[in-house]
Amino acid sequence: MPSDLSTCAAVAEQLPAVLGTPGGAPAELAEHLEHCLSCQAELARYRRLLRMLAQLRPDRVELAPGALSELLEVVEGAAKRRAIRSALAGHRVAYGGGLLAAAFAGACLVVLGRVRSARRPASA
Repeated sequence: MPSDLSTCAAVAEQLPAVLGTPGGAPAELAEHLEHCLSCQAELARYRRLLRMLAQLRPDRVELAPGALSELLEVVEGAAKRRAIRSALAGHRVAYGGGLLAAAFAGACLVVLGRVRSARRPASA
């Protein structure tokens, strides 16, 4: 802590740390708080804020035996299904591209076959 706790700004900076210590405030800080109404009000605001935050904590929920492992299995299963769907979606694109290339190659062969047959002279 800073050695000069005679100003309200210095005291205000130390209030959050002081509230968390079990021993309480150092003598110089306690003396300032004893005489300064502004710092006493600030301390009261910090304490009220801490009480309000403590009230916001949810109650602990006890899980049934085995519930956590069941939940983890469900999450793991969903993750695996998603990974499989993602992989299949990637393969669909590859399969579609392969089929498109095969169809294009087939069409080219048909066109080339017709062009060659048109160029051949008719046999007499």
